[in-house]
Amino acid sequence: MAVEVVAIFGPTASGKSAVAEALADILGTGVVSADALQVYRGLPVLTNQPERATELVAIRGLDEEMSVGEYAGLAHAVIDRLVQNVGIAVVAGGTGLYLRAALADLNLPPPPGEGRRAHWERIYDADRADAHAFLAEADPESAARVHENDRRRVVRALELVEAGTSLASGTDRLWDASTRRPTRIFGLDVPPDELERRIDERTDAMLARGAAGEARAALQAGVSKTAEKALGLRELVELAPDEARRQIVARTRRYASYQRKWMRRIPGIEVLDGSGRPEELARQIASAVASY
Repeated sequence: MAVEVVAIFGPTASGKSAVAEALADILGTGVVSADALQVYRGLPVLTNQPERATELVAIRGLDEEMSVGEYAGLAHAVIDRLVQNVGIAVVAGGTGLYLRAALADLNLPPPPGEGRRAHWERIYDADRADAHAFLAEADPESAARVHENDRRRVVRALELVEAGTSLASGTDRLWDASTRRPTRIFGLDVPPDELERRIDERTDAMLARGAAGEARAALQAGVSKTAEKALGLRELVELAPDEARRQIVARTRRYASYQRKWMRRIPGIEVLDGSGRPEELARQIASAVASY
């Protein structure tokens, strides 16, 4: 069966966008972004948005929320259009959950109702042991998987119980190998010391391009809880320049480490040495896809 989707995943600063663009040029198709923060307008520097036209980049205002479920519907529609028109699509990103949502039918649960997350957060904050005990009574399987000190997951599990579903029901599906269309997934692995050097360089380039002014303008205009997660947004406004840079580099390195862990868990991923030139890696991937 011919490959219809080629996905490129890697940690931040691994060069996945450049590889995806070079691959799309070879295949004569477009690139679909699987990045939770590149969906926002107004943060092109902070979120390292590609300069060329890319699907699902800058499609939401900073004051708007974006859920994984909403993103999945948009990604599926764009991928289907590209496959229908040219036969293949390229998906690239570093947000692991968004990548899986783009490639597979995850049957994601609905978002919480108005005010319900705050409700469960208040209950958890009042007594985490009681909140976890309630979860254990209502959904024993989820409670067994979530430690009572994990505030975010306990709250999410309680939201899902209230919605008539379970945190446990979707856990394994996230990591199975099923995809909506015939898919090959490639990961870019860059040695840690090289990745750190690239992160340093990218941070300096970001600052030189006016990231601080972009952050100030965004916060003055108002941002949603989702958009507020953009790395560096608060640091560049609230801290002295040198300290802001230090914290951005440190946070980016931690995030890259997290992404590397995600990469190891993606079913069927084919990991490549990401140290080479993007054009060379793209040709390597295109050759592998053509011979499949």
